[in-house]
Amino acid sequence: MSATATTIVNDRVAIELGEDGVADVRLTRADKMNALDPDMFQRIIEAGSTLQRMKGLRAVVLSGEGRAFCAGLDLSNFARKPVEDEPSLTERTYGNANRAQQVAMQWRKLPVPVIAAVHGVCFGGGLQIASGADIRIVHPATRMAIMEMKWGLVPDMGGYVLWRGLVRDDVLRELIYTNREFTGAEAQQLGLATFVDEDPRERAFAIARTIALKNPHAIRAAKRLQAGMFERETDAILMEESLEQHAIMRTRNQVEAVMAEMERRKPNFEDV
Repeated sequence: MSATATTIVNDRVAIELGEDGVADVRLTRADKMNALDPDMFQRIIEAGSTLQRMKGLRAVVLSGEGRAFCAGLDLSNFARKPVEDEPSLTERTYGNANRAQQVAMQWRKLPVPVIAAVHGVCFGGGLQIASGADIRIVHPATRMAIMEMKWGLVPDMGGYVLWRGLVRDDVLRELIYTNREFTGAEAQQLGLATFVDEDPRERAFAIARTIALKNPHAIRAAKRLQAGMFERETDAILMEESLEQHAIMRTRNQVEAVMAEMERRKPNFEDV
């Protein structure tokens, strides 16, 4: 990892932005396996908001400290009484999402690619958070499950949005209906892991550093186009491709990408 240029820490999430533009984002509630309680929800959202505003950001690596990526919902939530004036789940408090959904959806909403490095345990809400990443690198022995049915609940942190295109429909139904546990190695076969690796963080940083060497305007445009693939009709997708390309072509960063490739050197891009 490169020298750290910026460090931001709250009591549940740490962010370190390297000089290469790669942000190391870590869930730091290691004593509770990064389980999700109200404070954890809020701190993760605050971290996402910080990343949205961060200058020079080119890619994010998301991981959990300690023995787990995220063990899902903290079981103490079941005994918690709603606080006064707490928004209803049906209230859209974060654009198109409620608070719990935003915790997972915000990684898709970030303008730069997010690579999740998953190890240990990744259950329930933790799996939905990981699914919000663009790419998932998972240790083969990681314990994983869509856990909500175990508690008589349905996945409600954006999973039904985030799993579109990842998991075959009948396979997804079986995983949800049974809350069956599976390994990181099986997750790749199911579509929930991009790569399986004995060192997920190192693999994730290698990918992030590669992305950080690409034209940052083109990377952000590509993520916007990817986001619209399932919602837009064919004609709209074709037009969006043309609009994004028209905005990029012959700009300083696009020319620099060409020159760096031709001269076999590291590019010097202007940050977004």
